Amino acid sequence: MRYDDLVKPDVECKDKNCPYHGTLKVHGSRFEGVVVSAKSKRTAVIQWINFERLKKYDVYREKKTRVLAHNPDCISAKVNDRVVIYETRPLSRWKKFVIVRKL
Repeated sequence: MRYDDLVKPDVECKDKNCPYHGTLKVHGSRFEGVVVSAKSKRTAVIQWINFERLKKYDVYREKKTRVLAHNPDCISAKVNDRVVIYETRPLSRWKKFVIVRKL
């Protein structure tokens, strides 16, 4: 796991689910993606693309993965930002990731 992504941002926040200023711990998988939507408060939709090989046809197919991630106030990622997300404990029914920095 690459914890060099965990560099404290300059802005302070009072979010309890912030990995820097709160009590939330990150573990597990690390992904890089693009913010597709940030309409909800402190929630962003992150999308990244994988290529899957179809052996029968000897071609590659594009697979898009979308996840909901917690967007802390100190990071506040906007649409079209490239971000790094880490897996964490479940924050709600669908949110199991947190944004740790913008690229």
